[in-house]
Amino acid sequence: MVNSRLVGDVGGTNARFALLDDTDTPQFTRTLRTDDFPSLSAAIGTYLSEQNVDKVDEAAVAVATPVVGDSVKLTNNHWSFSIETTRKQMGMDRLHVVNDFTALALSVKHLPDDELVKVGKGEPADNHAIAVIGPGTGLGVSGLVPCGSHWNALQGEGGHVSLGVRTAREFAVYEQLMLKFRHVSAERFLSGPGLVNIVKALREIDGRAPRDFSPEEVTELGSYRATVDQDVSAKGQLDDASDVEQQSCEEALQIFCSLLGSCAGNLVLTLGAEGGVYIGGGIVPKLGEFFVQSEFRHEFEAKGRMQGYLEKVPSYVIHSPYPALVGAAQLLK
Repeated sequence: MVNSRLVGDVGGTNARFALLDDTDTPQFTRTLRTDDFPSLSAAIGTYLSEQNVDKVDEAAVAVATPVVGDSVKLTNNHWSFSIETTRKQMGMDRLHVVNDFTALALSVKHLPDDELVKVGKGEPADNHAIAVIGPGTGLGVSGLVPCGSHWNALQGEGGHVSLGVRTAREFAVYEQLMLKFRHVSAERFLSGPGLVNIVKALREIDGRAPRDFSPEEVTELGSYRATVDQDVSAKGQLDDASDVEQQSCEEALQIFCSLLGSCAGNLVLTLGAEGGVYIGGGIVPKLGEFFVQSEFRHEFEAKGRMQGYLEKVPSYVIHSPYPALVGAAQLLK
């Protein structure tokens, strides 16, 4: 098989790889668990071996961490590597490594309409900045800025900004997290671990017995009623879960969606992103109707004198299976 270009998307839990065809479309996508490999080069080597490819000439890899210089250390897993050493080990002519949400931002102009779900009203303004945000293992933030005839994607660490809470319950959760973390950033709420943080704090506040939840359990239990309302065949699937557990998880998801709306609104105001805000990551696309009916859009617009400005800005949930791979491919054109 002849194919000389590879794209990758490395997060805290999974690494996804694909080969590009002649139209710059990712093909033969494969997801590997990062814990199963000691390094990026080992994971790439396994993927290429599975595809019967000896080597690639060029690669672009998105990673869930800041990329400053040659040395890269993943924020939420054990991988660390030198870009130049990895390039030489793999026999590549070029190896681009960028932040994963920089790659996601590069993808948004290339995603089909049927892979986007619009939440709320508003229409995009032509040739204006676009905001990108998404909770997963962490909270990714980026933007796409028009520069003449092309677009530049921003690299930043907006997931670690300080978080503004508004309601008494949000503040009570915030106070609980202050006892655990030196800095209660947005990511401490708006991520998979963040969902677990919120549920644990709510149960402590309400005097309920400790209970370990996974992020998947929080989203499943929390969105249960919305799922049943949409699909009566789902009724009874979670009968073994107590009403109290469902209530805790549902409230946690409600807080999560509200605060994500507030953060997304802040990002749009900061960037002047009248081109819209795109929501990626591994959590929100799975929430379905729960997210659409949540307070996300209300809190997104709730910026006082700037409410009219934000009402005109559209918000989209990205449902593409591998959008960061699409974005990474733009670096190899």
